[in-house]
This record gives sequence, structure tokens and C-alpha cells, in this order.
Amino acid sequence: MPTEVIAVKRALLAVIVTLLLLASLASAQTARRGGVVRVGLDADTTGMDPHFASAAVDRQVYQSLYDKLVDINQDLEIVPMLATSWALSNSGRTITFKLRPNVVFHDGTPFNAEAVKFNFERMLEPGSFRRSEILLVQRAVVIDPLTVQLDLERPSSALLAVLSDRAGMMVSPTAARRLGRDFAREAVGAGPYKFVERRPQDRTVLERFDRHWDKTAGNVDRIIFRPFTDDQARVANLRAGELDIINIVPPTEVPALRTDARVKLLERVGLGYSGVWVNTASPMLGNKALRQAFNATIDRATLVRVVFGETASPANGPFPHGMLASDVGPNGKIPERNLELARAKLREGGQPNGFALTLKMPPGRVVQQVAQVIQSMAGEAGIRVSVEIVEFGTLLSQMDKAQYDAALVGWSGRPDPDGNVYNIFNTGGGFNYSQYNNARLDSLLDAARILSAPDLRRRAYADALAILNEDLPYLFLWWPKEFKAMSPKLAGFVHISDGMIRLRHAWLNP
Repeated sequence: MPTEVIAVKRALLAVIVTLLLLASLASAQTARRGGVVRVGLDADTTGMDPHFASAAVDRQVYQSLYDKLVDINQDLEIVPMLATSWALSNSGRTITFKLRPNVVFHDGTPFNAEAVKFNFERMLEPGSFRRSEILLVQRAVVIDPLTVQLDLERPSSALLAVLSDRAGMMVSPTAARRLGRDFAREAVGAGPYKFVERRPQDRTVLERFDRHWDKTAGNVDRIIFRPFTDDQARVANLRAGELDIINIVPPTEVPALRTDARVKLLERVGLGYSGVWVNTASPMLGNKALRQAFNATIDRATLVRVVFGETASPANGPFPHGMLASDVGPNGKIPERNLELARAKLREGGQPNGFALTLKMPPGRVVQQVAQVIQSMAGEAGIRVSVEIVEFGTLLSQMDKAQYDAALVGWSGRPDPDGNVYNIFNTGGGFNYSQYNNARLDSLLDAARILSAPDLRRRAYADALAILNEDLPYLFLWWPKEFKAMSPKLAGFVHISDGMIRLRHAWLNP
């Protein structure tokens, strides 16, 4: 056979193989309809109202139940969702949104500028956890049915990032007016999945919303969220095929899951932080010197090595590696354990022989291990730590009412530094469980919101961090990495550093 013919045949064969491969890949990436996605959560959901709820675990459900004005992508960039575009004017004190047409809520109520106006007015009501997040919004003005304008008290560099989370989630005005505070039990959003039921300590169920504007979303029939407070049980159910994805992967399981063919493990740099919330109004920890003594007893490097291994890194601030302010001020140096300093601070605080405190925590093997390490370390300086396990929703309620000394609870993280500090440490902030107030810190956090130049914002956060690490309303102990573990059958899932389970375009392969 002539060489030229052989060459042509080989070239044709290569083309055919390539086309078959491409067809196979295309087929593998074609979304399938139907089936039920089962999600394992680390705690039970507390309520389905994004404006009047504070639990991080609820946000996992909200990603499928509610659409937001904007969202973030894997690069943490702001991308359109219900708002197709936006523009700043009036020196940054006005932002105008163009809204997506032909969108309806699950109850048939049209989504439009009037609905956005209603949502902002609702979030500004007393008792709303979103109030402090959007307090700069003086009013929402309807320009036309698909254009809404937000007038701000002053410019805000963080507002769009804020609107990529619960403050940007739109609820049905019709349902919210009808149900009032009972809305959390019969939630009505505009997401690709609608609310079916919530059985406390058992499950929260959503099902496909066939009238959703994005016809590529909502591929599965139902999503069932189930709580597994025991880390090992959560992983065991995933391995056994009883779950399709879990939101929290226990650190001890990461090495084994990397090589487990039954599971696909995803990893990203996280946005959150973990440590100890301190009630600055409590009898003992209301004394700054005693807070400093408690903090000085903790060896962060040892804590991370013993409990988390490669799945976290020691922290000394609210801005993990890679965030705008992660390398500023005291955040750039992890404090070492100093028992001599701890004892000196105990004497300064009037408790030379130590003192007793109760450390509250939600159920879970990992947090129990952390509590035991803290208990042992603090005990060497005479600080007697009693550990109390409290159901997560109840614990949040107790923290909100300042009914605690210290609480081992993390912050899930936001894409902009403002979201990791403002509402947690600003006087009167919606998540200021520490009862903390510092006028200088308030001024710095306000300034960081107004400033647009990254270097100027970084400088403001550096000064703020110096105050936080002096006053210690929160003991920053570790920065968790962001892991998700899922069944290989689950496709179309996008893993983003905020840790949210976004299932809007996911599907199940056979």
C-alpha cells in the first residue's frame, strides 16, 4: 500500500478517534433531568427566611431556594443574577440596577422593581439580621418596572459583595406580607427550587420550580437536606451512597477521601475563620486583661497540627490568606503561646489564681476535640474551662441574647473583607454576639467601606486588626480550608471558596 494512502488512513483514523472522544466528553457534560440530590449538612437548618435568620447552615439551602440580585463566580467576581447590570453615579452614593425580565416568584408574584423595593424595606426593619449589612441604603426608588435605584448614605465598596449573599436574596412580597414572621416556615423565593417542607432534626425538602427563568437550571426533581451532627456518620452515609454531597468534611477524613474511589473530594482556599466568640459583657471575660490571659494560653500551631493537620492554618485575624487584608498588621504574624504573659494578665485582671468560664459549642467530634485542647491549654494557667454542648440553633439564640461566656463558633466567610468584620464587631452589628463596642474601630470599618483604593482599605483594616487583637472580642484561632466531598455521580457542581453548595445547574449521572 502506498505510503501516502497509509498516511491518509492514519490521519482519518485520528480524526475519527478525536471526534468520538469529543462526542463522549460532550455527552458526559450534558445535563440530565430527574432524580433526587441528597445533601448532608453538619447541623439542622433553623429557618428559611434569609432576612431574619443568622445560621450559616441555612445558607446552603438558600442557594437553591432564592435567587439574588448578584452572585460571585469561582474568581470571587460579582456576576449578574436577578440584576443584569448596574451602574454607580452621584459620586458612588447611587447604584442603579437593571432587572431581569419575565421572572416570577414561586407563588406567581412577578419579580420587578417594586419587589426589590419591598425587600430592602423589609431588611431594614428592626430584628432583621440584614439590617446592619445594608444600613447605608437610605431608600430604594422604583424608576420603572425593571429599573431600581438605591440611594446610599455614603459610598460603599462592599455593597455588591453584600448583595451576593442573603441581603441580595429576594423573597415574595405577597407571601411575606401574608405570613409575617411565619414566612420562615413557608418560604417563597424565586430560585430554581421551591420550598416543600422542613421537619426539624430530620430534613428540609425543595423541589424543581418549572417556571424558573433559567431553563438550564433546576435539573433534578428534588433536593433533600439532612442534618448529620456526627462527622463520621455524615461521611459514612456519603461513602455508602446515601448522600450525594456533604457541606463539611471532617479533617481526619481528608487523607482517606483523597484516594477513595467512591468519593470525589474538592478543595479550595476558604474565606472564613474559626475560634472563640467572647461575651465582653460577662462577669469574667468582660475584663480585657482576663480575655488576654485566656488568649495567651492557646498554642494555635499545636491546635491546628493536632486537630486539623493539612486542612487548616493558624490564624490571628478575620482575613484568610488571599483576601485583600490577609497580610496586614498583626494579621501577618501568628501569636505564640505565652503562659508567663497569661499569668501576668491574670494578676492584672485581679484573678491571680485563675478563673472559671463555660465554653459552649455545637455538637460535633471536631469541635469537641478543639474544646478539649483549649481546655487543657488554659488549665495550665489556672483558667478552668467547662465545656457545654448546645444544639446549634439554640446556641445562636443564646449568643444573640448574650447568655454565654464563650462560644466555639466560626464565621463562614464573605468575599469582601467587610463581610468578615463589619457586622460582627461594629457597635450594634447584626452579628455582634460579643456585645463589643469601640468607637475607633467603628470609624475604621466605616472608612474601609467608603474607600475604593485597595491600599487605603488595607491600611484601615490593619489599624482595625490592631484593635481587635488588643481587645479580643473574638479569639481568631484557625483558618479552615474549604472542602466538599461528593458522589462521582453528581455533575455540574461549581465549587466556590465561600463554601456554599450551589446546585442550580447540577445533575445526577447514572
